[in-house]
Amino acid sequence: MHDILIVGAGPAGLTSAIYGARGGKSVLILEKLSYGGQIINTPEVENYPGTKHTSGFELAPSMYEQATSLGAEFAYGEASGISKETDSEGKPYFKVSTKNAIGEAGPDYESRTVILATGVQSRPLGLPREERLVGAGISYCATCDGAFFRGKDVAVLGGGNTALEDAEYMADIANKVYLVHRRSEFRGDEITVRRLEEKPTVEFVLDSVPVEILGEPVVSGLKVKNVKTDEERELPVNAIFVAYGKVPENQNFSEVAELDKAGFFASGESCLTGTPGIFVAGDARAKTRRQLVTATADGAVSAMSAIEYINTI
Repeated sequence: MHDILIVGAGPAGLTSAIYGARGGKSVLILEKLSYGGQIINTPEVENYPGTKHTSGFELAPSMYEQATSLGAEFAYGEASGISKETDSEGKPYFKVSTKNAIGEAGPDYESRTVILATGVQSRPLGLPREERLVGAGISYCATCDGAFFRGKDVAVLGGGNTALEDAEYMADIANKVYLVHRRSEFRGDEITVRRLEEKPTVEFVLDSVPVEILGEPVVSGLKVKNVKTDEERELPVNAIFVAYGKVPENQNFSEVAELDKAGFFASGESCLTGTPGIFVAGDARAKTRRQLVTATADGAVSAMSAIEYINTI
């Protein structure tokens, strides 16, 4: 029986572990992939207070080591469900069921409280053969897979900061980068747009949407359509980096934590849910801004709330 079980080892989950362990509680972090979450794919972090410049790849191990050095435990597995239980003394606790990478049932874990810091997943492109071509030219992480296409022509899809950062990263290693966005203006930071405008390897393909992935068994191009003129154009690319934002995967926990229409945990800044003892933190929570600093703030708030709850039961 742990005091606090944290589902997810991204910045929110790791911060929860640090605060929980420092609060004198036994903490277990449950993660299905690897610690760090989305931040490990960010090559440059310049907006985290107290740190002038680092990378997500450097920051994540530091947070993990801090949490484990304080006594937090770590286990691999995907949380597949949570049930409310009562022990022999009448005290409430939660049983968290798990499954492994191939879908087989894993061990159950028991904890007085649960913090859901499940993060988000990449939003798919939504075109035929997309799933089959993942790893064969379709990618959702330019910093992860971009090196495989050094000196090649690539397309980056999206208009937010992730797409702009992906295009900027690929501009330094690819032969040509087509930045495809369905609108005439980007949603991301203007300063990044200006830097991209000065890079000779980058071409903006605006007011355009992808309509067909070309190539088999690997990507050889992308057909796009201008939404204003209906004109179609084929981009001769070897890779397509999809940066359409993120979606939550919270359905397994809808019985203990209310979801909004988009599938995010319907909780405010308090990180509380309608189930006493269940808390939420990070990008999986309904919020206006999803940044590293807001994720770690959620982690601290949820852990302190969990400690307060434990001390009252």
